[in-house]
Amino acid sequence: MLTALIDYDSGNLHSAAKAFERMARETDAGEIIVTDRAEDVLRADRIVLPGDGAFAHCKEELTGRQGLYEALIEAVETRARPFLGICVGMQMMASVGREYKDTEGLDWIKGQVARITPDAPDLKVPHMGWNDLIVDAPHPVLKGIETGDHAYFVHSYHFQVENNAERLAHCDYGGDITAIVGRDTMIGTQFHPEKSQSAGLRLISNFLSWAP
Repeated sequence: MLTALIDYDSGNLHSAAKAFERMARETDAGEIIVTDRAEDVLRADRIVLPGDGAFAHCKEELTGRQGLYEALIEAVETRARPFLGICVGMQMMASVGREYKDTEGLDWIKGQVARITPDAPDLKVPHMGWNDLIVDAPHPVLKGIETGDHAYFVHSYHFQVENNAERLAHCDYGGDITAIVGRDTMIGTQFHPEKSQSAGLRLISNFLSWAP
């Protein structure tokens, strides 16, 4: 089995790669690679799209690499390879991102990515640090993860989903903040599982063994 972490110069992939490599060793889940090559994405059994930074810039970087965006579409939409989006990688699953300028997303989960507007004046943006997950719906990738488990967030924009059935978990930060989305063979986390200690490592392990 091969899991490909897509490298499109959007954040430091080192910690994510180390976490996936560790869990792949512990669960005998095969090889982990970090790649910016379309051919690697097409041959992968599972695909991970991390991301840090602004939505529009990340989309430009992803589409600016020869064949990479098209390979992602082919692998996930046509071949139904299990997919995990992390942080901005999750946000790009949306229909549109509103950060700086309106930018089309992958439109895999209907909704928009808009600026966080907490209803309490003492809550700062970006939403940065540990927060408790509130699990909204069961999912194989959430096996062993419960409401109250901690996850590490760093973001100023959040995913407002149109269909609540596709929101698997949220957290409270002066209002509901979507934490996990998913449908079919796709799942995404707003938080960084590689930085979220036991809950994050469990999610990575579950993803590596997921056979939708």
